[in-house]
Amino acid sequence: MTTAHDAVVLAGGAAERLGGADKPGVRIGGRALLDRVLTACRGADLTVVVGDSRPTTRPVRWTREAPPGGGPLVALGAGVRETRADVLLVLSADLPFLDDDTVRRLLGALSDDPDADAVLLTDPNGRDQPLVAVYRSAPLRRELARIAAERGTLADGPLRALTGALRTARVTAGPLASFDCDTWEDIATARARIREHGTVLDEWITAVKDELGIELDVDTGLLLDLARDAAHGVARPAAPLTTFLVGYAAARAGAEGGPEAVAEAARKAAALAQRWAAEQDEAE
Repeated sequence: MTTAHDAVVLAGGAAERLGGADKPGVRIGGRALLDRVLTACRGADLTVVVGDSRPTTRPVRWTREAPPGGGPLVALGAGVRETRADVLLVLSADLPFLDDDTVRRLLGALSDDPDADAVLLTDPNGRDQPLVAVYRSAPLRRELARIAAERGTLADGPLRALTGALRTARVTAGPLASFDCDTWEDIATARARIREHGTVLDEWITAVKDELGIELDVDTGLLLDLARDAAHGVARPAAPLTTFLVGYAAARAGAEGGPEAVAEAARKAAALAQRWAAEQDEAE
């Protein structure tokens, strides 16, 4: 069971290395960077985005730091003020490959370590990522208030002033989880990565589900096998039409059916396609 938490996503940077481009709105695989991060934190009870308001695929609460562009520490403070949970997931808005598995690992590590104030993601080079992390709200608020009192402001303050004062634990992840897009070269790399053979299908399915507002997780292998059987045993156009009908049948089963309704409809259709093909073989 996932720990109850809110999320704070920082999306208001100046993106100087992108020539001032609207970085959260830059698209990777047809999806805005911000939307990709919002998918990863979909388990949050409340998601607060610090930045200029824009359309998103998931509902969020908007806020803005003062002064705008005052750096991640003041942005974090603005976001935290809008939250209410005891545990906060904190993310930057430029993480194209962050997934909910990494988020679950962070939350689980904090739950397993009652002495930790925060759990930071550490990249393969050993660098801490304080903007890919989970924090306990009380010590986070306390240290933000302390820094503001000592400096007179959170603006332009270093994140290490925060993390250095907290009891932190760490989760190590592969290079993709912490990959961020600071330059156009990074964006080109990310766009190329999602088109690789081993990832393009999962990327496409996730993009379609986000676009259509579908939360359902289905066995894509089962549907691909069904499409293959329909194409080979009946006719090529039967593949997309059959998978569409499976989806329609699952939808008629209602929300209670879930992934099981899709799987059951796919099994029935696959069995029919195999019987159809067997009759053709006998006729020949």
